Amino acid sequence: MTQQDKSNYFKGLLILIGKDRKISEQERIILCQVAKILGFNKEFCDNAISELLDNEYIIESPLEFSNLEIAKSFVIDGIRIAFSDKEIHIFELNWLKSVSEKNSIDKEWCIQKYNDNQSSKHESEKFQIEIFLESEDQTVS
Repeated sequence: MTQQDKSNYFKGLLILIGKDRKISEQERIILCQVAKILGFNKEFCDNAISELLDNEYIIESPLEFSNLEIAKSFVIDGIRIAFSDKEIHIFELNWLKSVSEKNSIDKEWCIQKYNDNQSSKHESEKFQIEIFLESEDQTVS
């Protein structure tokens, strides 16, 4: 996974949690967990979250990833983080939809992942990006 993809992944999730103009503690925790998986330190993550709602210069155009599997991982993790506060805001849903469209992800696939999320607990599940990175490491080895 390129550094650009890692940066876009983090930035995309950061934008996502700010879409409803409130950041829950659970969203904060999950984003920092994903940031760590991507190689970003906690201080960087905390600063980005703290500045998010006041930063009017964040460009919110849909992100494009270098491959479809990273984009799909983003959508799955995005749905998970959006639901972490027990509700998903229409602005969060629209953001995920725009990223999906930008990366040519099938609409039916997205609906299925949304429905899958409704029936899952997630407490001990790995993030999708973590699974992707592990499979990428095995391919390189």
